[in-house]
Amino acid sequence: MANSTVTFFPVGEKNGGMTLIKLNDANKTTILIDCSIGDEAIADHCDVNQELRDRLPVDSNGRPYVDAFILTHRHEDHLKGFQRHFNTGSLDDYKDDEDELKIVIREMWSSQNFWKPSSENYKLCDNAKAFNKEIKRRVELYSKDKSIQSEGDRVIIVGKDPEGRTDGLEEINYDIGDTFCKINNINIPSKLNGFILSPIEQQEDEDGKCFTDKNRQSIVIQLNVSQGTKNNKLLIAADAECLVWETLWEKHKDDTEKLEYDILYAPHHCSWHSLSYDSLSKDDDPQVCEDAKKALSQANEGACIVAQCRIIKGSDEDPPSEAAKDEYIDIVGEDQFYCTNEHPDEEKPEPIEFNLTGMGPQKRGIKEKAMLSVAALSSTKESYQHG
Repeated sequence: MANSTVTFFPVGEKNGGMTLIKLNDANKTTILIDCSIGDEAIADHCDVNQELRDRLPVDSNGRPYVDAFILTHRHEDHLKGFQRHFNTGSLDDYKDDEDELKIVIREMWSSQNFWKPSSENYKLCDNAKAFNKEIKRRVELYSKDKSIQSEGDRVIIVGKDPEGRTDGLEEINYDIGDTFCKINNINIPSKLNGFILSPIEQQEDEDGKCFTDKNRQSIVIQLNVSQGTKNNKLLIAADAECLVWETLWEKHKDDTEKLEYDILYAPHHCSWHSLSYDSLSKDDDPQVCEDAKKALSQANEGACIVAQCRIIKGSDEDPPSEAAKDEYIDIVGEDQFYCTNEHPDEEKPEPIEFNLTGMGPQKRGIKEKAMLSVAALSSTKESYQHG
């Protein structure tokens, strides 16, 4: 593989998120961020399950796998299809006689709130419960002998548990502000470096209900994927909303490098509420929060923004929001904004893929249905100055 790649998959009618990063290191490391695999093809055209599986490696036993699965937060649209398509439990019990083999997760990443049980005020979908059960199984294995487990049992926790349950788990725990260059217990600093931006700590005037909200607890990471001397910067924004971005600007406005990107995942499926505290439908003159927009405006020259969401229309439905789309276009230009379910058109959406090259991300051509490999298209990109 000449270049590392990142693929954004179309999502269902209720939005969603699923992104695959394939590195061109010696191990051909694969990282899946969230999953959104429905039972039906998107727009009766794109079979997301097959599109994902076509891109995954298989191990010596013929099992499809990812080296790391990073769950940004526990909403159903970021875990759709988890129980059906991903293996849980010990690999010793893996069922290799099924018509469609389940995907092995060598290392699972989760925020620390997997310990928080489902309740009337914190409802978890069945996929989230299954994910939490698997995370707990892996943490318990580590806790028994304080050693990194075998592939299929590995785990990384993001953030410190306020009740102290991450104490003693430092080897498998990243805190906010930490950097990392290890995936599946393998150091690859020449290829990958990451910086943990969020979930940020509880703010002074923030109530507990807001702080524990699933979107509020989203994992936000800046990933740097190297090719030669170029760092391709991916800002994984999850469903983080306005308070998070406003706070991140306050924290990093004197060192904006941590917020820079070549590709931004438009937060919360291009929601207005990642850019504003105001309501588009209830407020007479809703205003953008300038600090939140500044945090999301640290675009490198030629950067693009990808919204993983249903078709963006001028309606009251949010997300996605056409008003938010307009703000992102203001940052990178219309030609550099992409919606997964509108690419290349609304009737036949296809995954959006980028080669991460020594000259920055280059969008790939549309994949022929019978082929996975395509030639990269060169593009002339517009310059944007930092906000």
